[in-house]
Amino acid sequence: MRRALPALAAALLAAALGCGRDKGAVAIAAPPVMVVPVESQRIEDHIEATGQLLARAEAQVASQVQGQVTRIVQDEGAAVAEGQVVLEIDPERRELELRNAQAMLAESEAMLGASQRELERAQKLHDEGVASNAKLDAAETAVRQARSRRESAEAQAGMMERSLRDASVRAPFAGLVARRFVSAGEFVAPGAKLFDLVALDPIEVEFHLPERDSSRIQIGAPVDVRVAPYPDESFRARVTVISPTIDPTTRTLRVKAELGNADGRLRPGLFANADLGIAVRENVALIPAEAVLQRADGSVAFRLGSGGHVERRLIKLGAFHEGRVEVADGLAVGDRVVVRGQDQLIDGAAVSVREADGAPAKVSESSEKTAELRPPGSTPR
Repeated sequence: MRRALPALAAALLAAALGCGRDKGAVAIAAPPVMVVPVESQRIEDHIEATGQLLARAEAQVASQVQGQVTRIVQDEGAAVAEGQVVLEIDPERRELELRNAQAMLAESEAMLGASQRELERAQKLHDEGVASNAKLDAAETAVRQARSRRESAEAQAGMMERSLRDASVRAPFAGLVARRFVSAGEFVAPGAKLFDLVALDPIEVEFHLPERDSSRIQIGAPVDVRVAPYPDESFRARVTVISPTIDPTTRTLRVKAELGNADGRLRPGLFANADLGIAVRENVALIPAEAVLQRADGSVAFRLGSGGHVERRLIKLGAFHEGRVEVADGLAVGDRVVVRGQDQLIDGAAVSVREADGAPAKVSESSEKTAELRPPGSTPR
């Protein structure tokens, strides 16, 4: 019995020490944190994008006929109207070929006429019982053959007319001859590159907008464009094309705007900055950027609830604005979020709210009740 007393005393001492350690553990489980409220603010978003200038129309004109380039009518850099001749590929030869085809057509028409008259005579004699069926059949066959030869001659004459037109290579639209690939005297085959034609007035600017700004653009919206060669000048454009889909890889929206370029100073390929102006939004929920943690399941913030416990919230972020970030979903205006000390927090953890100087913060009961009554995931109205 005497030996049991020291053992009992040791057990009580161990229990007491254990209780002390448990109290310390409770203290450690309530780490100090700083919280701030989710604020509602009117913000102005300046929408900008980068892109490049493009020719409104651009074509590489190729030869439709074979032959020798006999004349260069418009050289590189020349402005041409739609349908204007740029160069010629031996049109004289094509004229001779057309005349020959027309003569063959005339001959086939004469032969068809003679065959038809012969058929009429054969038919008359057959009706009188003088000509045999075989002779009538032969006359009908001769007419059919003559008609086929005429149709072939008509097609050949049509092809020669087309070749004569194609021998004078014309501009498919109004623009500038950007580059010439052949010279006078050079022999070309069908499909050979002849020259590049570009239309520069008006010219287009193509740029991409982030997914979050895709709803803020519409056809006809004004765009101010700046390019490096003219850093102090802005060019006004109007949106003409908005892609119907978001690029699934970059999560951006492709947009085109058109701007005048009568003086030809703007050139395709120039890097461009597109400024779509300012968009004003009211009642935007904002929190400090440092309140947001990036986790495997997305952006996370800790909301202070009742009884000094925090709630882990998965939030959807919007635009950044002067060190703060927009909360599109997951928090409501008036919620209090942890901005310091949240790195090691878990959902439901007890915390000790402190001021910036480390002193315990005074948390009003009304604010706690408001946070309790607001449904989880509610968004600002």
